[in-house]
Amino acid sequence: MNDDHNEELYAYDISAVTWRKASASGGEGNCVEVARLPGGGRAVRDSKNLGLAPLRFTASKWAAFHAGVLTGEL
Repeated sequence: MNDDHNEELYAYDISAVTWRKASASGGEGNCVEVARLPGGGRAVRDSKNLGLAPLRFTASKWAAFHAGVLTGEL
């Protein structure tokens, strides 16, 4: 995936996306929230520090990240 796709991903306005708590987040308030983006991408944010910009992943990069988390690689 080239840098043009990454620029498009960060140009997308996420002010109206629906955030959901990640299923692996615990009950102690340390939540990671995920939102769907166009083209299968995802945005990820720290619910305890909303002042930080969310990370954004293309569909292929999200799949690789998600697989790494599930296998314990990350």
